Amino acid sequence: MAAPGYSADRASLQARLARIEGQVRGLQRMLDEDRYCIDVLTQVTAVKAALDKVALALLDDHVSHCVVDSVREGTHAEKIRELTDAIGRYLG
Repeated sequence: MAAPGYSADRASLQARLARIEGQVRGLQRMLDEDRYCIDVLTQVTAVKAALDKVALALLDDHVSHCVVDSVREGTHAEKIRELTDAIGRYLG
């Protein structure tokens, strides 16, 4: 099996996810400290935005590697269907 499209960006993605993990722990602390609702919501929005960036990076890597490779091999129909399904789940 070929390496995933994100292999070259693995360290960057892992660093982003570690920051997001820290943000989520921060959200838990905010709730423990009874912080103001709007401040908590602001941080939730920041976490969602950070996760969106991870998702977009993964989609970009998938298109740039997996889909492009399958087009070159003539086996792209399944990869394109897989991509559109993934985008649909992401947007859903």
